[in-house]
Amino acid sequence: MKTKRADNGMVSSPHYLASRAGLSVLRAGGSAVEACVAMAAALAVVYPHMTSIGGDGFWLIREADGRVHAIHGCGAAAAKADLALYEGLEAIPWRGPLAANTVAGTISAWNAALASDYGDLPLERLLRDAVAYARQGVAISAGGATIAAAKSSELRGQPGSYASVFEPDGQPLRHGQLLRQLALASTLIRLAEEGLDSFYHGGLAADIAADLRDLGSPVSAKDLAGHRASRPRPLSASVSDGVLYNTAPPTQGAASLLILTLLDRMPIAAPDGFDFIHTLVEATKQAFLWRDEHCGDPAFMDSDPQALLDDGDALDMLATRIDPFRALPWPQPGQPGDTCWFGAVDGRGQVVSCIQSTYFEFGSGLVLPRTGITWQNRGASFRLARKGWNALRPGREPFHTLNPALATFRDGRVMAYGTMGGEGQPQTQAAIFSRYARFGVDLQSAISAPRWLLGRTWGDASTTLKIEDGFDADVYDALAATGHDVERVGALTSMMGHAGAVVRHPDGRLEGATDPRSDGEAAGW
Repeated sequence: MKTKRADNGMVSSPHYLASRAGLSVLRAGGSAVEACVAMAAALAVVYPHMTSIGGDGFWLIREADGRVHAIHGCGAAAAKADLALYEGLEAIPWRGPLAANTVAGTISAWNAALASDYGDLPLERLLRDAVAYARQGVAISAGGATIAAAKSSELRGQPGSYASVFEPDGQPLRHGQLLRQLALASTLIRLAEEGLDSFYHGGLAADIAADLRDLGSPVSAKDLAGHRASRPRPLSASVSDGVLYNTAPPTQGAASLLILTLLDRMPIAAPDGFDFIHTLVEATKQAFLWRDEHCGDPAFMDSDPQALLDDGDALDMLATRIDPFRALPWPQPGQPGDTCWFGAVDGRGQVVSCIQSTYFEFGSGLVLPRTGITWQNRGASFRLARKGWNALRPGREPFHTLNPALATFRDGRVMAYGTMGGEGQPQTQAAIFSRYARFGVDLQSAISAPRWLLGRTWGDASTTLKIEDGFDADVYDALAATGHDVERVGALTSMMGHAGAVVRHPDGRLEGATDPRSDGEAAGW
């Protein structure tokens, strides 16, 4: 794969049909924000194991005038989602009605992004391709078929329409078979006709609430009506190459920025050798230790991540905890999650980085019969505790692994980048950015090169250092000798995420890249 180049617009997403939906919007004169809404809607149809309009979403937008702003479409726990609801349980179930305990915020983020945007294409146009894919059907990807088969036993018995939509012949859809989602197509049409706010108010919201109630979810019409997207200030961090941006809590954006600020303080001679990987892994550990102690719903936090990112002495102190010759023991459990990152840049200079998710594959497993919406299980990550980190409480926002990234370079370039992969998101972001920015690696090569993952993903409980084939042989030996629990996992594995990036150069040239581990495409014109 080669880096794509263009002058008028560029998109990247983990499914080629979604990328083409976004590109068609740019060609029609749409903005990068509008292109991302088109891609977001298309991904909810063509990549249903990874995302849905029944999930959450986060946006970073860099306007042509240099202003960077964020939108959080993060749903909070339902009013009925309290400890009494889970009495007798040690943890919230990962699947089923009790896992569907938070409002879905994705649509509110679309609405907020469009409300402040200069684009003027009608909503019907933005959702056109997604409606067509849902109504006419789309071929199941190889990755989607593999996940559907692996998770079938967990999902087919859930109340709702999962089995009738995703296993219409009594078995999971196979690679290449046609997936049709007629109820979802009708819902997308209603959103285009009634407006995106109808997801939370009015007839569509009433249908959503009725489905959730009938299936046993605690989320009510009142919870939907009370939801609003928020616009917190993005987190930022200065490094040698420029300024990095990411989303504020309850996302793990602070961890992503901490990894790169720590790496910026370390003497690394070249990419992808032992020093590079070891230092990034050890920086990840320091960032995750801070994250797991402090990060969650900002209303319940006792630490200011921006203050930490601005405190050079504190960052220097964290950097001294990285031993260049010894790995810090790492028994901590990871955060799972399945997600879609996508991004766009238009000819006017707007650059957008987006990410949305249902948390686990197919979320809670609830597919709402009236609307065809797959509802997330993000709230299953809450702890059944009266206080402390991520403890369940009505109205509380759950901790999110989601975090879209953006960077402005000292030479005028602007880069939007990100990936799916739960615990792997900050690690992959760090690898891609540092390869491209610090060492001048070609954008596509920075994504395609072998990667690693400390911790678990895809439901794996292992906390080993998983590392792909493709590095020099002595790198694996050196990592193991330093104390890393190395687990080789083959080449180009999906567990390393589905990354993408778009870059705008100061002279207007555009670049885009996508991940060979996905079904994606970078496309420009």
